[in-house]
Amino acid sequence: MDVLQLIVSGLANGCVYGLIALGFVLIYKATEAVNFAQGDFMMLGAFITLGLTNAEYMGLPFWVSVPIAILIMGVFGYLLDMLVLRRMFGQSQIAVVILTIALGFVLRFAAGAIWGHEPVSLQSPIAGKDVNLGGLVLGLDEVLVVIVTAVATLLLYFYFNVTKLGVAMQAASQNQLAAYYMGIPVKRVHSLIWALAGAVAAIAGVLFASKGSIDPSAGLLGIKAFAAAVIGGFGSLPGALLGGLIVGLIEPFASYYIAAGYSQIAPYLLLFLILVFRPHGILAQVHRKKV
Repeated sequence: MDVLQLIVSGLANGCVYGLIALGFVLIYKATEAVNFAQGDFMMLGAFITLGLTNAEYMGLPFWVSVPIAILIMGVFGYLLDMLVLRRMFGQSQIAVVILTIALGFVLRFAAGAIWGHEPVSLQSPIAGKDVNLGGLVLGLDEVLVVIVTAVATLLLYFYFNVTKLGVAMQAASQNQLAAYYMGIPVKRVHSLIWALAGAVAAIAGVLFASKGSIDPSAGLLGIKAFAAAVIGGFGSLPGALLGGLIVGLIEPFASYYIAAGYSQIAPYLLLFLILVFRPHGILAQVHRKKV
């Protein structure tokens, strides 16, 4: 029973990592940029939901606050690309990386200035409720994390592989000039993908905050999520989820069977091994650019 409890806990944490990793992959698939502020997007989405929901702030119903927070983060991502990242056009990828790292520091500082640096809890109707399945007690929040993550991953996978806009986003990432000549509004596509990444981060933030307390340093989870995206296969949406689940499962088992301190180093040790023996990740998607 202890093993099953560890698996459930690991899956729930892994799904949050997977959702953040999806944001990394979404932006990379469309723009070939890496947003190292994706974890901070998650943190900001959680705090916006908290600010809308908790009684000491606006006190809106939880199920009203969640879609509003997702919309706000989507608009934030869209405006960030339109007003800031477009000005980086023509610059090296390392410049974009440095910009997003700096953005992460700014978002953590802003969240601390508004909501404080102490851990706070989201007043969620799913927090603290349990589901009993054959003697196995599962938190309702953990069950919903797994379900929502699976649904979000499937929707995004079909979106990129079936819809015209999703295919256009991938075409724009492969060759922006050719996509432009084919009539694809490349700049608008890039803004939309940043909006989508912001919305996915908000969903991850709501689920993370529903499982426990939140503070500005939670944005640093993006580092583990980046490791998860690389482990699963950077550029693969199912790979992002798989990598998140692997990282989520490794942590509790390493802590339980080895020592508590090993839970933090285990994901990065696995990342090291993956980079050595399978550099493109478990579900590698290696494409040659067409010229």
